[in-house]
Amino acid sequence: MQKIWYTFYKGLFEMNPIFKLALSLCPALAVTSTVVNAFAMGIAVTFVLTMNNIVVSIFRNYVNPKVRVPVYITSIATIVTVTQLVLEAYFPAIFQALGIYLALVVVFAIILARAEVFASKNNVFYSALDGFGMGIGFMIAMLLIGSIRELFGSGTLAGISVMPDMYNPALIMILPPGAFLLIGILIGMFNLIGQYQDKAKEEKMQNERMQKLALQRGE
Repeated sequence: MQKIWYTFYKGLFEMNPIFKLALSLCPALAVTSTVVNAFAMGIAVTFVLTMNNIVVSIFRNYVNPKVRVPVYITSIATIVTVTQLVLEAYFPAIFQALGIYLALVVVFAIILARAEVFASKNNVFYSALDGFGMGIGFMIAMLLIGSIRELFGSGTLAGISVMPDMYNPALIMILPPGAFLLIGILIGMFNLIGQYQDKAKEEKMQNERMQKLALQRGE
């Protein structure tokens, strides 16, 4: 049970694609000016990550290692194409808003990395869980960035006005420089939290060792 939870949980914080691994930053800069766009891209990437991990895991024993990367990319491209067609048919406004960045999901480093590092070495269940966890971590990061940018840059959240009428939106927040600054600050905060957690774990392990030594001496 602990392994199952860790396989999913690690993508949320410890190996968050954007804030910890600094992968796939292009959409984090380009499509997070609104919460809706950020959420749509997060859903799309989560779907592609999960499905690609499943496909790679199923066929991992049948793929020649020399051609594994082209096979992975072909799988990703197929799933992305299906995602594009579905969005274009049923959510044309979101499809137009995401634009070329939806097609660029094919070359997102995080998707190829999870296929190579994890899915090609694990069974379908754990591969799907890993892809889903990484996708949820990516989506949470996109939503956090998108919420802050839209709130301070437009005074709205998901298109709903939440700031008082007197509020003067900070235009820089919906421009690329604002996204760069915000992502840098959030990465720094995540690193500080990670260092605090690592220190707490180290202290806990040290206390456990001291308790064991004390018990041994008492015996």
